[in-house]
Amino acid sequence: MDKILQIWRIPDLRKKILMVLLWLLVFRVLAAIPIPGIDAFRLNEFFSSNQLFGFLNIFSGGGLSNLSVVMLGVGPYITAVIIMQLLTIVFPQLKKAYYEEGAEGRAKFNRYSRWLTLPLAALQSYGFLNLLASREVLPALTTTGLLTNVAMITAGSIFLMWIGEIISEYKIGNGVSLLIFAGIVSSLPQFIVSSVLTYTPSVLPTYIAFLILSVVVIAAVVFVNEGERKIPVSYAKQVRGNRLYGGVATYLPLKVNQAGVIPIIFAISILLFPQFIAQAASIFSPELSLKLNEIVVNIFNNLVIYSVIYFLLVVVFTYFYTAITFDPKEISKNLQRSGGFIPGIRPGEATAEAISQVVRKTTIFGAFFLGFIAILPNLTQLVTGIQTLTIGGTALLIVVAVALEVMKQIESQLTVREYEGIL
Repeated sequence: MDKILQIWRIPDLRKKILMVLLWLLVFRVLAAIPIPGIDAFRLNEFFSSNQLFGFLNIFSGGGLSNLSVVMLGVGPYITAVIIMQLLTIVFPQLKKAYYEEGAEGRAKFNRYSRWLTLPLAALQSYGFLNLLASREVLPALTTTGLLTNVAMITAGSIFLMWIGEIISEYKIGNGVSLLIFAGIVSSLPQFIVSSVLTYTPSVLPTYIAFLILSVVVIAAVVFVNEGERKIPVSYAKQVRGNRLYGGVATYLPLKVNQAGVIPIIFAISILLFPQFIAQAASIFSPELSLKLNEIVVNIFNNLVIYSVIYFLLVVVFTYFYTAITFDPKEISKNLQRSGGFIPGIRPGEATAEAISQVVRKTTIFGAFFLGFIAILPNLTQLVTGIQTLTIGGTALLIVVAVALEVMKQIESQLTVREYEGIL
């Protein structure tokens, strides 16, 4: 409570938080403005029969469920960033620019991602509109009407990308993550209402178990997200001039979940890829697109098949992303340059191999935990048979991760101001 009061006593920090809230309000207003000509009944029917679009709705911040002008949300931008991350493996120059050129290299990387967002948003909006028209959710569009809607939806995605970057500049949290966070939180009232409407006395034990398990899952997500494996590191004594440096012992913190929620985002992108191909096929043949969509829906609407594929993808991408972002050899070199070493292990290759072994072991636990949390909503539905009760999943991981990140950034700004006050 004292920290909350302290935040509002600092004019600069208070202004930043209010501006972030204002931009989030702008986003929620845009998410409530639908494109014209929607058949609400067929729209609800379409979403209830296709859970893949439920995931896409998460990344649109809830804008897809009512076909708003920002229906694609930050999805195209996230896809563009993922593609750019994958390209760093194929093109060493791009990897060098991103990981070795510092702020300038990251700025170049982000610029390429923004350029790639535009064609991706246009292509996704075109395919999705054709899919909706084939399901009679939207009336048959003329060429002019289709191009107008595509331009409007693409502009909405670019505008949200811009809002996300503005929010990031306030250093209260990552802008894109906060937009997704706002969309997830905005769906809570609807979740509560639907749970109340479907309540009967016979399911009271299920609801109580759901509340208890929800608290346990949230605690587990926080515990694993903040969990670290500490590797002891010692620094040799060095004499520089008339002073003695080093001779201290510290530790190298390795997070249990090095990849965060990125593996889940990657996995969802792969799961959505067949649907995206089916949508894009409408450019050449609407009939082929409709058939492909039906095949994809029939496969992924089977909860067991879908859960197994989703779990495996999350585990694989956890290892994949950790491998491309965490370089034990580079850490070993940095330790050696600064005079640090792991007790009992020779510097250089031996240190890199020791760090790699620890990372592999911790990643096993982190990968399986992420996979379990990702499919937990499906397991809940299979066990309880109640679709409104869905514990965990992607939404929970994102909400917890974003909340922790915002809290850390606000605390860091408070700490800086405390030091400034002392000086």
